[in-house]
Amino acid sequence: MDLKSKIILIYGPTASGKSEFAVKLAKKIKGEIVNADSMQVYKELKILSARPLKKEFNDIKHHLYGFQNAKNNFSTGEWLKLANKKILNIKKRKKIPILVGGTGLYFKALTDGLVMIPNIPIKFRKNIRSLHKKIGAKNFFNKLVKLDPLVKNLINPSDTQRSIRAYEIKLFTNKSMYEWFKNTNSNFEEKDFYKIYLDYPRPKLLEKIEIRSKKMLEKGAVSEVKRFIKLNISKSKTSSKAIGIKEVKEYLDKKIELETVIDKISIKTRQYAKRQSTWGRGHMADWNKIKPNNLNKFLKKF
Repeated sequence: MDLKSKIILIYGPTASGKSEFAVKLAKKIKGEIVNADSMQVYKELKILSARPLKKEFNDIKHHLYGFQNAKNNFSTGEWLKLANKKILNIKKRKKIPILVGGTGLYFKALTDGLVMIPNIPIKFRKNIRSLHKKIGAKNFFNKLVKLDPLVKNLINPSDTQRSIRAYEIKLFTNKSMYEWFKNTNSNFEEKDFYKIYLDYPRPKLLEKIEIRSKKMLEKGAVSEVKRFIKLNISKSKTSSKAIGIKEVKEYLDKKIELETVIDKISIKTRQYAKRQSTWGRGHMADWNKIKPNNLNKFLKKF
């Protein structure tokens, strides 16, 4: 299998061993790794985001890990801009870019392009939500179709979130959401990508999540959260939503025991892994699915 001209994408649920596999593959094919995980961009979240180990960084060149301040939000658009630059730079140096992570939207933006819809003011969006609540889903959808006939056969009338989004975009920009989608393109062609989906059996994944949750505490997650709290970061910031911050804080406030912290982190991580798998099934049906017991077999091809 010749991957020299490809951009390799590796996606899978949290704790599925993506980073370890990416390093092994990079060693085989002279690759460099680019982060595609929305929490691993923050320098203050090394343990909670399960950032690759220092040894892995030493063995293989890694990009876009731990470079953002947790006080700043970091958008998909910002990531895409940097990732595109990194890919071109890696290819220019005759190496193979390997993008690895669990943020599905990052991969979708890279392969399909990102819809650059202007920011819609919060007050404007709240008014649309109030209208939906006031007149009900059915009447709201009828109003939406009159406003934007393009959505009629593209949105399910019961899909509240998408209906509201389509309404606010059309009303604010005077352009259909689907017109915005139509004008969206990737910087690369479909043939440029080799897509790998780590298809981990759920029972085994749950075991790995449990083990990783315990290891996070052993590696110093409590100290990491203490440092994070001192930064006084707003709860509205993306970094504040990292799994483990709320749970460890409850422990520090003496509301729960350490064992309960592990249980709560495990439960939240399982829920997140389920959402990632659901995303994968919905958006990555054409990706090359590899079971964990076949990873070594795959690596032997190189």
